[in-house]
Amino acid sequence: MSDLFVGLGSNLGDRGENLRYALRQLNKIKGMRLKKYSRFHRTTPVGGPVQNNFLNAVAWLETDLSPRQILALLHTVECRRGRVRSVANGPRTLDLDLLWQTGISIESERLSVPHPRMHERRFVLEPLNEIAPRLPLAQGDVTTCLKALTS
Repeated sequence: MSDLFVGLGSNLGDRGENLRYALRQLNKIKGMRLKKYSRFHRTTPVGGPVQNNFLNAVAWLETDLSPRQILALLHTVECRRGRVRSVANGPRTLDLDLLWQTGISIESERLSVPHPRMHERRFVLEPLNEIAPRLPLAQGDVTTCLKALTS
Protein backbone atom coordinates (compact mmCIF):
# COMPACT_ATOMS: atom_id res chain seq x y z
CA MET A 1 0.00 0.00 0.00
CA SER A 2 1.21 3.49 -0.77
CA ASP A 3 0.10 6.88 0.47
CA LEU A 4 -1.89 8.97 -1.98
CA PHE A 5 -2.96 12.62 -1.79
CA VAL A 6 -5.88 13.86 -3.87
CA GLY A 7 -6.93 17.49 -4.26
CA LEU A 8 -10.67 18.16 -4.27
CA GLY A 9 -12.36 21.28 -5.62
CA SER A 10 -15.85 22.50 -6.50
CA ASN A 11 -17.36 25.81 -7.54
CA LEU A 12 -20.76 24.80 -8.96
CA GLY A 13 -23.87 23.67 -7.14
CA ASP A 14 -23.68 22.67 -3.49
CA ARG A 15 -19.90 22.82 -3.23
CA GLY A 16 -19.73 21.27 0.24
CA GLU A 17 -21.95 18.37 -0.73
CA ASN A 18 -19.90 17.86 -3.90
CA LEU A 19 -16.73 17.46 -1.80
CA ARG A 20 -18.47 15.19 0.74
CA TYR A 21 -19.74 13.08 -2.18
CA ALA A 22 -16.20 12.75 -3.53
CA LEU A 23 -14.84 11.69 -0.14
CA ARG A 24 -17.55 9.03 0.22
CA GLN A 25 -16.90 7.74 -3.30
CA LEU A 26 -13.12 7.63 -2.87
CA ASN A 27 -13.54 5.61 0.31
CA LYS A 28 -15.77 3.09 -1.51
CA ILE A 29 -13.23 2.30 -4.23
CA LYS A 30 -11.73 -1.17 -3.91
CA GLY A 31 -8.00 -0.76 -3.38
CA MET A 32 -8.31 2.63 -1.67
CA ARG A 33 -8.85 3.60 1.96
CA LEU A 34 -9.47 7.11 3.21
CA LYS A 35 -7.12 7.90 6.09
CA LYS A 36 -7.73 11.59 6.67
CA TYR A 37 -8.93 14.75 4.97
CA SER A 38 -8.56 18.48 5.51
CA ARG A 39 -11.30 20.93 6.33
CA PHE A 40 -12.90 22.72 3.39
CA HIS A 41 -11.24 25.99 2.34
CA ARG A 42 -12.94 28.82 0.44
CA THR A 43 -10.62 29.97 -2.35
CA THR A 44 -10.60 32.21 -5.40
CA PRO A 45 -10.23 30.68 -8.87
CA VAL A 46 -6.78 30.55 -10.48
CA GLY A 47 -6.82 30.99 -14.27
CA GLY A 48 -9.72 30.37 -16.59
CA PRO A 49 -12.81 32.51 -17.12
CA VAL A 50 -14.57 34.60 -14.48
CA GLN A 51 -16.31 32.15 -12.16
CA ASN A 52 -17.51 31.47 -8.62
CA ASN A 53 -15.17 30.85 -5.70
CA PHE A 54 -14.16 27.29 -4.89
CA LEU A 55 -14.24 25.02 -1.92
CA ASN A 56 -11.01 23.01 -1.81
CA ALA A 57 -9.72 20.18 0.34
CA VAL A 58 -7.11 17.43 0.25
CA ALA A 59 -7.69 13.75 1.02
CA TRP A 60 -5.03 11.34 2.26
CA LEU A 61 -5.65 7.78 1.15
CA GLU A 62 -3.84 4.44 1.10
CA THR A 63 -3.92 2.52 -2.16
CA ASP A 64 -2.50 -0.40 -4.03
CA LEU A 65 -3.67 1.01 -7.38
CA SER A 66 -1.44 2.45 -10.09
CA PRO A 67 -1.54 6.18 -10.89
CA ARG A 68 -3.24 5.50 -14.23
CA GLN A 69 -5.93 3.41 -12.53
CA ILE A 70 -6.41 6.17 -9.96
CA LEU A 71 -6.70 8.86 -12.64
CA ALA A 72 -9.40 6.88 -14.46
CA LEU A 73 -11.31 6.37 -11.20
CA LEU A 74 -11.04 10.08 -10.28
CA HIS A 75 -12.47 11.01 -13.69
CA THR A 76 -15.33 8.54 -13.18
CA VAL A 77 -16.22 10.11 -9.81
CA GLU A 78 -16.11 13.60 -11.38
CA CYS A 79 -18.31 12.50 -14.27
CA ARG A 80 -20.88 10.89 -11.95
CA ARG A 81 -21.16 14.23 -10.13
CA GLY A 82 -21.85 16.09 -13.38
CA ARG A 83 -18.40 17.33 -14.35
CA VAL A 84 -18.33 18.62 -17.92
CA ARG A 85 -14.98 19.50 -19.50
CA SER A 86 -16.04 22.17 -21.98
CA VAL A 87 -13.81 25.14 -21.02
CA ALA A 88 -10.19 24.83 -19.85
CA ASN A 89 -10.01 25.79 -16.15
CA GLY A 90 -13.73 26.56 -16.27
CA PRO A 91 -16.35 26.12 -13.56
CA ARG A 92 -16.86 22.59 -12.33
CA THR A 93 -19.06 20.61 -10.00
CA LEU A 94 -16.09 18.51 -8.98
CA ASP A 95 -12.37 18.54 -9.71
CA LEU A 96 -10.18 15.71 -8.40
CA ASP A 97 -6.41 15.89 -8.88
CA LEU A 98 -3.86 13.20 -8.12
CA LEU A 99 -1.29 15.32 -6.28
CA TRP A 100 1.28 12.89 -4.88
CA GLN A 101 1.80 9.14 -4.44
CA THR A 102 4.56 7.42 -2.49
CA GLY A 103 7.50 6.48 -4.69
CA ILE A 104 5.84 7.61 -7.93
CA SER A 105 7.30 10.00 -10.46
CA ILE A 106 5.52 10.23 -13.82
CA GLU A 107 5.68 12.89 -16.50
CA SER A 108 3.37 12.28 -19.45
CA GLU A 109 0.87 14.19 -21.55
CA ARG A 110 -2.09 12.90 -19.50
CA LEU A 111 -0.56 12.55 -16.05
CA SER A 112 2.18 14.15 -13.96
CA VAL A 113 2.92 12.86 -10.45
CA PRO A 114 3.78 14.62 -8.26
CA HIS A 115 1.50 17.38 -9.54
CA PRO A 116 3.91 19.85 -11.18
CA ARG A 117 2.36 23.04 -9.78
CA MET A 118 1.17 21.96 -6.35
CA HIS A 119 4.03 23.81 -4.62
CA GLU A 120 2.74 27.07 -6.19
CA ARG A 121 -0.92 26.67 -5.26
CA ARG A 122 -2.11 27.95 -1.94
CA PHE A 123 -5.46 26.17 -2.44
CA VAL A 124 -3.51 22.88 -2.40
CA LEU A 125 -0.84 23.68 0.18
CA GLU A 126 -3.11 25.08 2.91
CA PRO A 127 -5.33 21.98 3.18
CA LEU A 128 -2.34 19.67 2.64
CA ASN A 129 -0.48 21.43 5.45
CA GLU A 130 -3.31 20.48 7.85
CA ILE A 131 -2.93 16.77 7.26
CA ALA A 132 0.67 16.23 6.04
CA PRO A 133 2.89 19.26 6.78
CA ARG A 134 6.13 17.28 6.41
CA LEU A 135 5.22 15.67 3.08
CA PRO A 136 8.39 15.99 0.95
CA LEU A 137 8.03 17.91 -2.29
CA ALA A 138 10.92 18.67 -4.66
CA GLN A 139 10.97 22.26 -3.38
CA GLY A 140 10.92 21.32 0.34
CA ASP A 141 8.22 20.01 2.64
CA VAL A 142 4.65 21.33 2.45
CA THR A 143 5.11 23.79 5.32
CA THR A 144 8.24 25.25 3.73
CA CYS A 145 6.49 25.66 0.36
CA LEU A 146 3.47 27.31 1.99
CA LYS A 147 5.70 29.74 3.90
CA ALA A 148 7.48 30.63 0.64
CA LEU A 149 4.10 31.54 -0.94
CA THR A 150 3.02 33.71 1.96
CA SER A 151 6.27 35.65 2.46
